Amino acid sequence: MHIDEPGQHSSQQRGHVLLIAGDAAVRRRAVQVAPSANLAALGLVPASVLLNSHAPSDTTYLDGARDPNTVLMRLRAAAATPGPLLVYLSGRLTFDRRGRDLHLALAGSTASTVRYTALPWEWLVTELRPRPTGLTTVVLDLVADKAAWPVLTELGGLPVPAAAETYGVVVPPAFTGGENTVSSYTRHWIDQLRRNPTRPSGVKLHAFAVGAAALPPGTMTLPATRALSAPAEHQQRGRVEEPVRSAHPVPAAAVVPARAQAPVPAVPGQDPRPHIHALATSGRHHEAATLAQAWEQHVLQIHGYTSPEATEWAEIRADLARMAGNYRSATQLWIGAGRSRLARQSPDAPEVLAAAAGALYCWTQLKDEAAAREAGLELLRLLDALPSLEPRLLRLTRQRMEVLNGTPSQC
Repeated sequence: MHIDEPGQHSSQQRGHVLLIAGDAAVRRRAVQVAPSANLAALGLVPASVLLNSHAPSDTTYLDGARDPNTVLMRLRAAAATPGPLLVYLSGRLTFDRRGRDLHLALAGSTASTVRYTALPWEWLVTELRPRPTGLTTVVLDLVADKAAWPVLTELGGLPVPAAAETYGVVVPPAFTGGENTVSSYTRHWIDQLRRNPTRPSGVKLHAFAVGAAALPPGTMTLPATRALSAPAEHQQRGRVEEPVRSAHPVPAAAVVPARAQAPVPAVPGQDPRPHIHALATSGRHHEAATLAQAWEQHVLQIHGYTSPEATEWAEIRADLARMAGNYRSATQLWIGAGRSRLARQSPDAPEVLAAAAGALYCWTQLKDEAAAREAGLELLRLLDALPSLEPRLLRLTRQRMEVLNGTPSQC
């Protein structure tokens, strides 16, 4: 969507913001996504900023709705607006096993009442399908429950309206969750709107939000491969296919805005590592880390959390953190990579020893004593599991831990 020029406003260009909060996603009594908190935060952002338009507009909040027909009427009214439209949806994505349809759970939706109390996802796609291209943005911050996640995995994504620019995340059901606050993706999306004097494009907002949100492993990002392999302006002209059913969705943050004219890889057939390394060596550490995290998420979706490919990307991120001087993160990532390799490889494998060496070096660079104590415990567990490690390294590590803990070594 584009900002309208002053003086071009008319009743025919009136815009609309529709904010929909579905049912909260809760796991082990911890809230995974709090839709009401997300809507409250978005409500503080001016509609003109959300829409990227100076056209007069209306805003509709749907929080706590229990009747899917009520939501449908609001959605239909919003879809009829002649000007720019933003639809934001947050909540729990579920699946009606009887009807074989994905639904956005509403307040009070249960596994046995999904088809009567939740919003069929197809309704969203159907209502927005006839809209003119270039005027509609859909932003999603969802958690899939155990019924919906296998369906999304099989589809390779979430069906979206062809005429809309669709951005967002769908988090898997396995993560524990946090507090009843604004979710990480939505919070960073809003932060980018506030920090930039000129509103970034939707794809840039999404890329920054995904890169900064520290999303749980396996999180699905939208758009998928075909949407991101084309330039953003092609998306605005409505060239995004519907529905998205790519078997291997590429990480959305792979389209990271760069200050230089360096090529940004956008499809899995290209090796992104040389480009990422070039970003880091030129001092563009945040962009390198964002891009690496996005590709790691892509690998996790395809190969799984414990795969060798996932471990390799954890090591890449560890080295990037080292290059940026973030030794705390680098230490944690190297330790995690070492433990992952140790689960599949022998303790004397060169890759295992290299990961341990990387963790040890970065840990020695930690100046914060509390951080060093915390990471040191995990580091010692890793080093203790490597009988071929040079004994002097283990001894020096223990001595430093004793100093950090206030118990000087007797050696």
